[in-house]
Amino acid sequence: MQKAKVKVEKDFIISRIDRRIYGSFIEHLGRAIYTGIYEPAHPEADEQGFRKDVIRLVRDLKVPIIRYPGGNFVSGYNWEDGVGPKELRPKKLELAWRSIEPNEVGVNEFVDWTKKVNSEVMMAINLGTRGIDEARNLVEYCNFPGGTYYSDLRRKHGYEKPHKIKVWNLGNEMDGEWQIGHKLPHEYGRLAREVAKVMRMVDPDIELVVCGSSGPGMPTFPEWERIVLEHTYDVVDYISLHYYANMPGPDHIDLPDNPDLKSFIAKNLVMEDFIKAVVSTIDYVKAVKRTKKDVYISFDEWNVWYHSFKKDKNVEPWQIAPPLLEEDYNFADALLVSNMMITLLKHADRIKIACLAQLVNVLAPITTVKGGIAYRQTIYYPFMHASNYGDGLVLLPKVESPKYDSKLYTDVPLLETVVIYNDEKEEISVFAVNRDVENSLYVEYDLHGFNGFKVEEHIVYDSEDPFAGNTPENPDRVVPRKERNSAKIDGNKLEVVLPKFSWNVIRLKKQGVN
Repeated sequence: MQKAKVKVEKDFIISRIDRRIYGSFIEHLGRAIYTGIYEPAHPEADEQGFRKDVIRLVRDLKVPIIRYPGGNFVSGYNWEDGVGPKELRPKKLELAWRSIEPNEVGVNEFVDWTKKVNSEVMMAINLGTRGIDEARNLVEYCNFPGGTYYSDLRRKHGYEKPHKIKVWNLGNEMDGEWQIGHKLPHEYGRLAREVAKVMRMVDPDIELVVCGSSGPGMPTFPEWERIVLEHTYDVVDYISLHYYANMPGPDHIDLPDNPDLKSFIAKNLVMEDFIKAVVSTIDYVKAVKRTKKDVYISFDEWNVWYHSFKKDKNVEPWQIAPPLLEEDYNFADALLVSNMMITLLKHADRIKIACLAQLVNVLAPITTVKGGIAYRQTIYYPFMHASNYGDGLVLLPKVESPKYDSKLYTDVPLLETVVIYNDEKEEISVFAVNRDVENSLYVEYDLHGFNGFKVEEHIVYDSEDPFAGNTPENPDRVVPRKERNSAKIDGNKLEVVLPKFSWNVIRLKKQGVN
C-alpha cells in the first residue's frame, strides 16, 4: 500500500468559507422547471404546483443560493412574460434550446420556491437582446419597496414586500458565439459597466457578477477577462467562470467505451489551472487600476457533462419541457465532481460563489420521473457531504502524495484532499479522494495545533463498478457507507486508509464539546 502525508497548521488559513460556494443553478431548460421542480398534477405537488419530494431533496443539500433563470435562456428572455396572472402569460419560442416556454413559472414563483428550499436567488439579467432598461426595471420590480411603477406592479401581482435579491449576473456567457446577442469583449465590457451603474442607482446594496470566459478552451481566454475587467473593475464584485469537465474536445474521454479513468479523474487539474489564470488576470487589472478593491470569482457553472450529447440530438424541437441535457451519472462522474469540489474549496480565498450546474434533471444531482419518484444521482452525495460538513476555515495543506502519469496528464497526485476547521463547533472535516483505481492509500494527517479531537465517523463513497449509477428502478444502487476502524487519531496524528477509487469524509470533534 502506498503512503501519503498531509500537514496542516491551525493558524495557517486559506480563508473562511463563504457558504455561497455551495450554490446551484436552475435554468428554463429541458425539464429543470417543468416536471422538475414544478409539476401541478404530481401527487406530491403543493398548493403552488411545486413538487414536495424535490423540495425535500434540495433542502438536504443545503444550497444557500440558486442562479436563475439562465444560462443561455436568459439572453432571449423577457422577464415581464413570467409575471402577473398565469392565464395572461404568453407561450414563446425559446430559441436557445429550441423549446416552447409556457411562462407558468417566473420571477415571483421562483422566489417563493427558493424560500421553500431555504435558499436565495442569484438573478441573471438579459444582456443579449436587451440592456439598461430591462436591468433597471427588473431591479426596481424585485427590490424597491413601493410607490413606483414597477414596484407597484409587483405589489399588484401579490408581493407586497420586495424580494431583496442580493446577487445579480450581468448576462450569461457573452463570449460565446452560441449566445443570443454575443458580443466582443470591449462591447460587452462597455455595456456591462453602464448596466451596473444604473442597477446600483436603483439599489446600491446589490452585488454584481460580470461575465468571464465560458471555459479555458475559449479562443478569447484570458484576454476576455482582461478587457472586460478594465471596463468594469470598479463597478462589479465578481467575475464568473464556467467549466464542464469532459465536454467534446481534445481531452474528451468517452466512458465507459474508452475507460481511461486515470485521465478522467484528473480533469479537475484543468479547472485548477483555469482558476489560477483568472486570479492572475484579476490581479493584473487591479495593479493597472492602482486600486485596493478586490474582485472575487463566482464559479457559477461547473459540473461533469458528456453523457447526453447523443440523446439530445434525437429530441424533437419546439416542445414544452423536452428531455434535454439529462445526464445519467455514474460513480466515476461522482468522484470527479468530488475532486472539483475540493478544488473550489482550496481556492476559497478567491472563490466566494459557485453553482453546481444544474440542480434538477438538467446536468443534475436530482432526477425526477414525471408523475413518479425523485431520486439522487451519484453526484448528489459528495456535494451534500461538502455542503453539510464543509463550514468554517479552509486550512493550508502541505501534501506529499505518490503521483502517476496518464495518457493525458503527468504528475497526477493519487491524493486530492482539503481540511476544514469549524471553529464555532470545534469540528474538523477532512475531504479526501483516492485516485488509485486499483489500491487503497494510507494517509497520515499531521493536524498541528489540534489536540483532544476524536473520530466521529468516516464516510466512504465507492463502487466496485465505476460505471454504475442510480436509476428509477434502483435509486439506491450506489450510495455512501460508514467505514469502521479505518480512521484513528492519536494526539494530533490522524491515520486513515482510503479505499481504492473513493471519496472520503473523516469527521473529527473536540472531546468534551457537545
